[in-house]
Amino acid sequence: MKQSPFDPERFFKSACLFEAALILVAIVLGWLSGINPFATLHYSESAIIFGILGTIPLFLLFLLLEQLTSESVVTIRRFLLETLGPALHRYHWADLFILAAIAGISEEILFRGVIQPWMESSWGVTAGLIGSNILFGLVHAITPLYTVLATLVGIYLGLALDIGGDRNLLTPIIIHGLYDFLAFLALMRSYRASLPTQDHLNDR
Repeated sequence: MKQSPFDPERFFKSACLFEAALILVAIVLGWLSGINPFATLHYSESAIIFGILGTIPLFLLFLLLEQLTSESVVTIRRFLLETLGPALHRYHWADLFILAAIAGISEEILFRGVIQPWMESSWGVTAGLIGSNILFGLVHAITPLYTVLATLVGIYLGLALDIGGDRNLLTPIIIHGLYDFLAFLALMRSYRASLPTQDHLNDR
């Protein structure tokens, strides 16, 4: 495999700091737009349940893509293994859970807590939902297909924001964070399986 562009030794700290910094971006954008990024974030047992259940379709899609052999899907899978695999496999599952949680919280506060309602207030609910998640897809652009998939996932998360009739940022935060955690574990497992036997044993 090609060498990862990330420094495996510094990956965890750098990734956590980068993701956490998005909360500051959300606060600044919220100040500029007059939107409180945390206004719709509140504890709710139903939001937690919806979040856990809402993760299932996304992870099933991930597992489906793992089985497909089309060139565009294989390109995405290879890119993720080559870039994230060497870094992720060095860490404990608890570290990956922390990283996934930070990513879920920060990205949802930014995109669903500020950008989506900001665009909704200017363009209407439907256009705001689509526009904000086209942006979400673009900032996750790896390949054209990945950009489209990220946009669709963003729309899914944006719709989850209002599931149950009560807008609650906690639901997409749980879906996003839990999905990332499961995807990290799957990527780590795939990368370790691709290592030579001796290297695999040394990494345990």
